[in-house]
This record gives sequence, structure tokens and C-alpha cells, in this order.
Amino acid sequence: MTTTPIVLVPGFWLGAWAWDEVVAALRADGHDVTALTLPGLESADADRSSITLADHVDAICEAVTAAGRPVVLAVHSATGSPGYVVTDRIPQQIAAMVYVDSAPATGALDPDFSAAEKLLPSREELEEEENLDGLTEEQLETFQRRAVPEPGALMRDAPALTNDARLDVPSTVICTGYTSEQVKAYATGGYAWLGGLAELHDVTYVDLPTSHWPMWSRPQELAAIISDVARGASAD
Repeated sequence: MTTTPIVLVPGFWLGAWAWDEVVAALRADGHDVTALTLPGLESADADRSSITLADHVDAICEAVTAAGRPVVLAVHSATGSPGYVVTDRIPQQIAAMVYVDSAPATGALDPDFSAAEKLLPSREELEEEENLDGLTEEQLETFQRRAVPEPGALMRDAPALTNDARLDVPSTVICTGYTSEQVKAYATGGYAWLGGLAELHDVTYVDLPTSHWPMWSRPQELAAIISDVARGASAD
């Protein structure tokens, strides 16, 4: 059976390389997979001074449309913001959404962020701010070495959401750093990055206890979940 194509979008500071192990596992399982590097994240030397949220939305829409048929769109971390806008713009092209330790954002992540770009936090700051469970020293060193500053506008820009058809897109939320029960509770607290969870009509929660970067700490298990979503979408 031909399965639904899969498009993978990494979170802040990352390129398509972040998904390498997941891509390999999904392709071995027979899936058509595309991993993206979003505008401004090509290299540390890239010009990101004018990159906006809309540019990231456009890039994801282009990759989705290029598949030629509806896709499973998996977004990680802060790319839940442009990912949700994609479901608003081209809902007919999204067979299912997967939010990997992420959520559909309905407002700016940090409207007061004023810098031109957002740097990856130091190792010490990461340990304080994020769940690093299961990540090896080698993975963390690679992250620090390959990380690219994020365009500042991605923090400030608010998603433009106008099409209620997005609310019917089946969505799976993979909870890693926080449990599904915690995410559901936080979703009632008025946080912009979680705003869409209260309005979507079809949300499934999956617990995968591990780091905020499960594509490194539990790639096989993450690939299996995304594979199940793709096979389910193909059967619909």
C-alpha cells in the first residue's frame, strides 16, 4: 500500500540534518520522506535579517505542495507556529499533523523579542530550560557545533489564522519533555504557543518520555509514531 508522504520540519536552530535518523527509519519502513531546512537556517553565514514567519510558512507550503498529494506534516518545537499557519492556508494538502514536543501556536512566541536573531542557549542554559533526558554528550556537542541562529522575527511575528478548515485537520501531539496531562493542563492557561489545542476538533496525545529533541534521544520510537500516523492517514 502506498503511504501518505511525510514532511519533517525541525525546530529552532536546526536544519534538515536534525532528522537524519528518523528519515532513515521511515524510509526503511517504506515511506516517502522530505526533511526541510527553513530559510535563514542554511548556515551560520546565511542572511536572516529579513526572514519572517511568513517566509517559513511559504517554505513549508512549497514542500507540502511539491509532494503532489496530501501529506503528514511533522513539526518540532517552535515550528508549531508556522506549521499551524500551513494548515490554515492549505488544509486540503494536510492529511494529518504531528506536533513533536510542539503545539499549534495562535500568537507570537515572544512579541517583545527585539534582537535580530536568537542564539542557541549555552549548555548550562539548556540544562536549566529544557529536558535533555537521553541525549549523549556527542549529540549535545553536535547540536552546539551545528546550531544556526534563529531569525528574530520568528519570535515576534504572530500567526495569521483565518480559515476554520484548519480546525478539522487530524492532529497528533507527541509529548516528550512534559506528559500529555501536563500539556492539556497548560493548554488552558492562555499560552500562545499552545493556543490551537483548545480549538482543534481532532487531537490525539502520545506520551514519549524523553528529551525535547526526541529525533536524537529516541529516533526509532519517534519514527514509529510518525509512521503509524502516515499509515492511518493512507487508510482514511
